Amino acid sequence: MRFKVPKHFIVLTLAALVLSACARRSDIPVSDLGDDDDAICHANNVVVGSPEYVACRKDRDVVRSNAASRVDRRQRNLGEYMLNNPDRP
Repeated sequence: MRFKVPKHFIVLTLAALVLSACARRSDIPVSDLGDDDDAICHANNVVVGSPEYVACRKDRDVVRSNAASRVDRRQRNLGEYMLNNPDRP
């Protein structure tokens, strides 16, 4: 006896696996941080390669790092709350 699996089910499963490989927890969506870093620095009339441009990009990196830290802290706090309060939803 041969088991038949619909082709669309196989295609959807493979597509889901491929798309899930693109997502990582450490990625922060651009919409959370504003526009592209380069575009933000250019909007402030900063010339590429100048010390002001380097400072602008470093500031954007700090903003991104702080956002990632906040997300990690919230996730950790939620996990601790769930462990300490198993009877509450």
